[in-house]
Amino acid sequence: MVLEWFPWLTFLITRLMVNMSTSLSQTTQTQTKKKMVMIKVMQTQTKKKMVMIKVIEEKDDDDQSNASADEPSTVENSTAKPSGEGYNDEDLEMIIVRDANPGDEVYNTYGTMGNAALLHRYGFTELDNPYDIVNIDLTLVTKWCSSKYSHRYAKARVSLWHKLGYSGCTSEDAEYFEISYDGEPQLELLILLYIIFLEPEVYDKLVCVAEDLVGDDDQHDEQDTIDSFAKVVEVTRPAKNGVEKLPDVKKLLQSESIGSALSSIADNRESLYGSSTLKDDEEKLRTCSPVGERNIYHSLVLRVSERKILGRLRKHACSWPKTKKRKHT
Repeated sequence: MVLEWFPWLTFLITRLMVNMSTSLSQTTQTQTKKKMVMIKVMQTQTKKKMVMIKVIEEKDDDDQSNASADEPSTVENSTAKPSGEGYNDEDLEMIIVRDANPGDEVYNTYGTMGNAALLHRYGFTELDNPYDIVNIDLTLVTKWCSSKYSHRYAKARVSLWHKLGYSGCTSEDAEYFEISYDGEPQLELLILLYIIFLEPEVYDKLVCVAEDLVGDDDQHDEQDTIDSFAKVVEVTRPAKNGVEKLPDVKKLLQSESIGSALSSIADNRESLYGSSTLKDDEEKLRTCSPVGERNIYHSLVLRVSERKILGRLRKHACSWPKTKKRKHT
């Protein structure tokens, strides 16, 4: 759960203590009662803003189902104006989405965002954020492929990958792949690398049947992508005499060559940070003030986290089984 500053209010919400002047009614199993609340900003001795909650009115929401017990957030933003004396345009309005007792701690959350999104949208980061990811641009993968083979080779392989219905994440004009917090690469990236390493004759065969392999529906989840890739495997690794069992398609994406490629791409991605090492950045972060050097501090938090994820990616790729060399007799 992420707790931080409301940049647009210029104060830090570290705790929301409930100061309720009216009793909160119990939520029924069939209907969630939302409580309209108004935030009062109080000045403290530390010159920080402490936020207190006061119930102004209660409003039933017939269209809202019960809040999940696993939902960490206790409040949500509201656009409706609360009624009551003392209200003015500078007051912050919030709604409690489940019951709370006087004196309970009430939380607001920014959602499951990584530090890159938090820094871009709200101007802060969280240490050890479990929702952190690393983006690897498709252009970076294409550049690696061009250096290993040729630009023409890379363009043709990426084109076939697209023709088969695959794509990465998109943002404006950029296409990229996500590496999760634990170093797990996006499945579409692995499939692209698989296509890049196909032998020429197998690649040509796949080009001829590519249009027939593309389904009518878009790929909505990982299983759809795996099912789609299974069709590619049937073409690139046909069963001998119709007897051989189709191999585990995910294991085919964890080959030594693909793992080596991921390590090289991770190195290229990390080189964008310059000549400093992860150890250098961690030392700078330890001595950096989150208040006096705010911009540098949050940049370092983001960079350290991303470099650690790239390290996990390398470790993840190196753990894949090595190709056994055949003995000549």
